[in-house]
Amino acid sequence: MTFRNRLRLFAVSGLALFTVSASLPPAAASGSPEARHPSGGGLSATIRYTEYGIPHIVAKDYANLGFGTGWAQAADQVCTLADGFVTVRGERSRFFGPDAAPDGSLSSAAKNLSSDLYFRGVQDSGTVEKLLKVPAPAGPSRDAKESMRGFAAGYNAWLRQNRSRITDPACRGAAWVRPVTTLEVAVRGFALAVLGGQGRGIDGITAAQPPTAAPPAAGVTPKEAAAAAQRLLSAENADMGSNAVAFRGSTTANGRGLLLGNPHYPWDGGRRFWQSQQTIPGELNVAGGSLLGSTTVSIGHNADVAWSHTVATGVPVNLHQLTLDPADPTVHLVDGKPERMTRRTVTVPVKGAAPVTRTQWWTRYGPVVTSFGATLPLPWTATTAYALNDPNATNLRSADTSLGFSKARSTTGIQRALDRSQGLPWVNTVAADRSGNSFFSQSQVLPRITDELAARCSTPLGQATYPSAGLAVLDGSTSACALGSDRDAVQPGIFGPGRMPTLKNAPYAENSNDSAWLTNAGRPLTGYERVFGTIATQRSIRTRGAIEDVAAMAERGRLRVGDLERQQFANRAPAGDLVAADVAKWCAALPGGRAVGGDGAAVDVSAACPVLRRWDRSVDSGSRGALLFDRFWRRATAGVPVAKLWTVPFDAADPVRTPRGLDTAAPGLGRALADTVAELRAAGIALDAPLGRHQFVVRNGKRVPVGGGTESLGVWNKIEPVWNPAAGGYTEVSAGSSYIQAVGWDDTRCPVARTLLTYSQSSNPGSPHHSDQTRLFSGERWVTSRFCEKDIARSPQLRVVRVHERR
Repeated sequence: MTFRNRLRLFAVSGLALFTVSASLPPAAASGSPEARHPSGGGLSATIRYTEYGIPHIVAKDYANLGFGTGWAQAADQVCTLADGFVTVRGERSRFFGPDAAPDGSLSSAAKNLSSDLYFRGVQDSGTVEKLLKVPAPAGPSRDAKESMRGFAAGYNAWLRQNRSRITDPACRGAAWVRPVTTLEVAVRGFALAVLGGQGRGIDGITAAQPPTAAPPAAGVTPKEAAAAAQRLLSAENADMGSNAVAFRGSTTANGRGLLLGNPHYPWDGGRRFWQSQQTIPGELNVAGGSLLGSTTVSIGHNADVAWSHTVATGVPVNLHQLTLDPADPTVHLVDGKPERMTRRTVTVPVKGAAPVTRTQWWTRYGPVVTSFGATLPLPWTATTAYALNDPNATNLRSADTSLGFSKARSTTGIQRALDRSQGLPWVNTVAADRSGNSFFSQSQVLPRITDELAARCSTPLGQATYPSAGLAVLDGSTSACALGSDRDAVQPGIFGPGRMPTLKNAPYAENSNDSAWLTNAGRPLTGYERVFGTIATQRSIRTRGAIEDVAAMAERGRLRVGDLERQQFANRAPAGDLVAADVAKWCAALPGGRAVGGDGAAVDVSAACPVLRRWDRSVDSGSRGALLFDRFWRRATAGVPVAKLWTVPFDAADPVRTPRGLDTAAPGLGRALADTVAELRAAGIALDAPLGRHQFVVRNGKRVPVGGGTESLGVWNKIEPVWNPAAGGYTEVSAGSSYIQAVGWDDTRCPVARTLLTYSQSSNPGSPHHSDQTRLFSGERWVTSRFCEKDIARSPQLRVVRVHERR
């Protein structure tokens, strides 16, 4: 690097030096010394910004790196971060009222009050403080804790310097935007860890009260419970998903690995990704996307290895059915001996009203719950109650897993990080490296529910829910039904690394949120317990389409990063390939060109038939007929049972091509088409309108067309748009493609990487980086990663900021 470039790299480009005192206003989360002085002293970092507002953070150690990360995240996302910290403090009712709904980022609580009662309970019980004191590897490492400390200090430093200049209307002038503590950063990580367990049961935890003289709420039959559990745990109903594929060097042009990661996450709120590069010279150098509030890179790459995650099918929780003492419903029996439940009394401040005090009840297995999710009631009666076991409630290790990935030099290093920290609560890992290795592992923190244990100890409810959904309900009245331990597990009651479904060095390793079974269709994974997922069962259309695509790519060979880019935006709709021709033919044969809608009225659908016939089977912005098929197929799949939709049923011996053959005689298809045509006409939308004219997001008053499609279409580039026909069709995206990366290697030390943060770096509509990458996404264009020093120095938009605290 020339002297001139070095000088440019470390110059402060016309920006003020940002400093902040370590003595800050109290953070009202607690009365601890740390709350009185949330920021430690003397931390600093250098932040070099390149195109699209992407920060490259350099610091001397983990505390200082956390400082730079917290500072830079606050600069882009202060309102979203502050809202999340209100959640983990248990103060949503105080600021926003008890009956309003949280955004769902950090739990599934239906109302602020239940969210507050839960998180206040976590705070009052010292749950996270205790986890922070657990020695590594069962607890977080010193490096992870130092990064949390630095993050809190960096967030506070930015806030102190910029509070009066916050322009985002979401929190401008808001009293709830306040300094944070290291503990609150850790609690945010805890909330993400229990998202699939206690986070799903918050309403049931906070509502659970011993039975009174009034008759208890009605329960459900085992059959109804099985259906409810299936709906609750189905990937099709989740607001998070993902695709990822790793290719082995035998399939690539230069013998090195390739990775394409396409996580599907919410476009708003606290589960957005934020993009950065983190560097500690000689120790760490990694780039990628971090979930907001996270101190480490969640999905990313370094010079030698790249990884992505997909939401896994493993069920990270189980229930224990308690047998109660007939004389006292707050006492349950284990081996005939009484055990009194632990009572937690929690008080929550409420806006404009007196504080609310409620009691929560805890057992050796976890909290008592009276429901799990919105559809599975679990009544507390005089004889029976249910306790929720969530092993991730003692897991504060995910940051160490991410740090291990960040420092890995191969897929072997990725596996070692998984085996050592065992910190991932609800995702699979897919990885590739410069040596040409591919890797997949479903290494999750799961309750150690073996099929043998479930067969021996399931209650009648569990006998229905475990086979159908993987949710075990065990007999809690006997110690013989306790979860065992694996010798290689870092905590009791979970599976050790040796039990995880893992695939190494297959030509391709792909996952689209189905179980590990068809990670590679030529090398199916079997032998794992039902709690991990199913084997030899029907795959989603998205999985089937993805396997078709990546298997064909691997077979073709000579792959390059450009092939990954084309796969991301191919926008093929596998459902269209399966049925569109049959639908068009059936439509053209309808008597009089008419079908009967849900209101009983006959609708002329004849104009839809040629549109469906000519549709190109893609969901590009310019595709004509895509919107018509999308609206029809949503109705068809919702209204017609799967067993009646296809003429050729699922065959485990041919899982990628079955089921197939649309049964056009199935009742409900005519109604779906009639209602779709009537809906589009009523909204003034032409049946053959280009998709992008009616599938878009509005940013700063301008429409930005968006390609991609919903889960039922099976599109790799998945988006879940929000239907608002009065405003023009699909006018926003709730979830979908988020931090995308296509990574490979050549003979230099710099990885060949293309990235894209679909919703852009900042949620502030006044930021220049509020929609710049969204426009790239609309145009199917990418950001060329600036990973190496020479590339950062050459950025035409380089600006350098030195941030620190005044002692």
